Amino acid sequence: MTLVYLKLGGSLITDKRRVETPRTDVLKRLSDEIARAARDHPHLRLVLGHGSGSFGHASARRYGTREGVRSPQEWLGFAATADAATRLTRIVVAHLLEAGLPVWSIQPSVSLRCEDGNIISGPTETVRLALQRGLLPLVHGDVALDSLRGGTIASTEEIFEFMAAQLPPARIILAGEVNGVYTSDPLQDSSATLLTEITPRSSETLQAAVGASHAQDVTGGMASKVRQSLRMVRTLDGLQVVICGGSAPGAVYAALTDLANPPGTLVHDDSSRQPA
Repeated sequence: MTLVYLKLGGSLITDKRRVETPRTDVLKRLSDEIARAARDHPHLRLVLGHGSGSFGHASARRYGTREGVRSPQEWLGFAATADAATRLTRIVVAHLLEAGLPVWSIQPSVSLRCEDGNIISGPTETVRLALQRGLLPLVHGDVALDSLRGGTIASTEEIFEFMAAQLPPARIILAGEVNGVYTSDPLQDSSATLLTEITPRSSETLQAAVGASHAQDVTGGMASKVRQSLRMVRTLDGLQVVICGGSAPGAVYAALTDLANPPGTLVHDDSSRQPA
């Protein structure tokens, strides 16, 4: 069995410049690619996640949910953010089911607990049991109760990182709107160069990811993704993290099935081995 975590970024599956606007054509194509990968590679086991895009981020930004929740108005925002994230999940689930995938959405906030923004408990055991039963578990960035902040938000990447320590994948794929990690923001700089590989020993590792997301995102941009990816590959032996785009047909299928030459940017630890 090869376990892979796949996140469909909010910038990929929604129009982040328009409130609560899903990209249904993209979702249909991605669902078909995931289903094809599952059929073509029966050994593949998937944990899916998605970002909130133009759904959850708008409410979270308005109420400052990430930084903490204390007042009645902020708790209203906490609830509104959770509701928005769930609405997008229902849309994602509908497309995956239509593609013939046994997707089961798991609401992370039921089990998520944080301490000053750091996850201390989460949905790992539920995800593990779902995989054992042949289901396709789907999680998403969500609100969480926090012992110091009252409430906060945990991103899909943070949930993945927490689960990966207990349920280690061979690969984590972060599929967004941009085709990988560039030397600068490719949407603003035509001379930006794609980095096909990043390792802890790369001299340009963090400097390469200086750009942030080009639309509102309360959980961090590309630089945050690279830092987190490097932290995970240092910690989890043999882990590959692929940061790629999902806009081009076939890119997500390739990221799921090609362990030797994935699209986008491969983040791995080459201190003692080469990637598979």
